[in-house]
Amino acid sequence: MDPQTLAAFFATALFLAVVPGPDNVFVLTQSALRGKRAGLWVVLGLCSGLLVHTAAVALGVAALFERSRLAFDLLKYAGAAYLLYLAWQSLRAPTMTIDAGAGARGDAGRLYLRGIVMNVSNPKVSIFFLAFLPQFVDKQAGSVTLQMLALGATFILATALVFGALALSAGAVGQRFARSQRAQRWMNRAAAAVFAGLAAKLATAQR
Repeated sequence: MDPQTLAAFFATALFLAVVPGPDNVFVLTQSALRGKRAGLWVVLGLCSGLLVHTAAVALGVAALFERSRLAFDLLKYAGAAYLLYLAWQSLRAPTMTIDAGAGARGDAGRLYLRGIVMNVSNPKVSIFFLAFLPQFVDKQAGSVTLQMLALGATFILATALVFGALALSAGAVGQRFARSQRAQRWMNRAAAAVFAGLAAKLATAQR
């Protein structure tokens, strides 16, 4: 693949990662509520989810969600239901004054899985990849599948850099509120509102 094309793709991916969306909002809320480590585990989960979308596009599976309304709707409603579950969990979360990073160590696996589910359950990501990645593929440059995988890996790298920076900065801010039960209560309510809003947006999304 042409290095200039790859560099242009990487720059575009960085820009898209910065644009507000469900995933980076999710990173911000989880980092602010649970600390830097929690945010980084969520980022790792989200990036693992992007691996699934990349493989789906490279293997042609993502085209199913573009062609089949039923498949698209089933996945988006499952994702919306999961987001509503996260909203409910946020409302029920305790407001104990604890170290914001301490809990993340024991919850790493759960946070990682939460990031994967959050990303994979959004069919619009697969459809976006299906529309976006082929624009940078050169059929004369070799295997299209390998180029798709390379572009997906580049996109994941850009996402990890941007989302990682968001997690670190939001986690630092969140630690200041970790000592206040009142602040934690409001942060939990805000997170619940964000999750509910994302659920509504996903449930009403069109292909």
